Amino acid sequence: MKEPVLVVMAAGMGSRYGGLKQIDPVDKDGHIIMDFSLYDAVRAGFKKVVFIIKRENEADFRRAVGDRISRIIEVAYVFQELSNLPEGYSVPEGRVKPWGTGHAILSCVGTVDGPFAVINADDYYGIRAFKMAYGFLSAEQDETKGYRYMMVGYELQNTLTENGHVARGVCTTDENGLLQGICERTRIEKRDGGAAFTEDDGQTWTALPADSTVSMNMWGFTASILTELSSRFPAFLDANLRENPLKCEYFLPFVVDELLEEGKAVVKVEKTPDKWYGVTYKEDKPAVVAAIQGLKDAGLYPQKLWEQARQVQ
Repeated sequence: MKEPVLVVMAAGMGSRYGGLKQIDPVDKDGHIIMDFSLYDAVRAGFKKVVFIIKRENEADFRRAVGDRISRIIEVAYVFQELSNLPEGYSVPEGRVKPWGTGHAILSCVGTVDGPFAVINADDYYGIRAFKMAYGFLSAEQDETKGYRYMMVGYELQNTLTENGHVARGVCTTDENGLLQGICERTRIEKRDGGAAFTEDDGQTWTALPADSTVSMNMWGFTASILTELSSRFPAFLDANLRENPLKCEYFLPFVVDELLEEGKAVVKVEKTPDKWYGVTYKEDKPAVVAAIQGLKDAGLYPQKLWEQARQVQ
C-alpha cells in the first residue's frame, strides 16, 4: 500500500503577495497560514509534501518555507509552467494567466504515483480535515470498481468574510454523503443575517442556506485523477482556446464533475465543522491573526509552532 502524500498548490503565491518575501505572517513568530496546514498534515500522518510552485520562485520558496519544513517531512517540488501543454499545442500570444487548478495538478505527473490530498497554500483547513483525508486515502486505494475519491466539505457560514465576496463551489450530496455535483458561485456575500449569491453584478440576489456544503479545494485522490486530467486536457484546449485564449482555466472540479456524470468515480464528502480562515482581503488579516492565537490559547497548537516538531511526528 502506497503512503498518501500531501500536494500543496502554491504557484500563485508570488503573484498574490508581490513576492514570497512579502508573505504576511499570521502570528508573532512569522508563521504563515501554510505552516499550520503542514503542522496538521504531519500530525495526521502525512510523511511527504509536494509543493507546486513557479520555477522562478523556487529559491525564495525554499528559503521561506521548504528548507525549514524539510527537517520535519520529506519535501519535493514540481513546477506549474504555461508551456506545459500537450504535443501540438502552444501558449497563445499574450497569455500570462496560469491554466488553472487542473493544470496545476498535472504538474505532479512523474512525481506523484499514489494517493494524495490537495490543498491551497493560503487557506486554513483545520485539524479534522487532514485526519479525514489521511484516513480515507490510507484505506481507499482499490479502483477495481471505479475511482474512489473524497472531498472535505465545509459549512458555508464558516467560510465567509466580513469584508467582501468570495467564490465557493456549492455542493449537492445524496443520502450517503456522496457528491452529486458542484455549482461554482463566484460572488457570495453575507447579506441580511445570512448568505446570498449574485450572477448579475449585484442587481439580484439569491439566498443560500447557511449550512450549505461548500468546497474549499481540499480533495483526496488516487493517481487515476492524473491520467484523467491528462487525457481530457486536449479537449478542453480545443473547446476553450477559440473562445477565451488568454483567460480560460482548466479547473479541477470541472473534471471531477465530468467523472461523476460518466459514472467513473464516486466522491465521498467528509464534512467538517471547523472554520476556514484566509486573507481574501487585507482587512481579513487582523481577524485571522486573532483566530490563530485563539487556537493556540485553546491548546490546539503550541505557542511556538515548530519547537515541538519532534513530538508531532
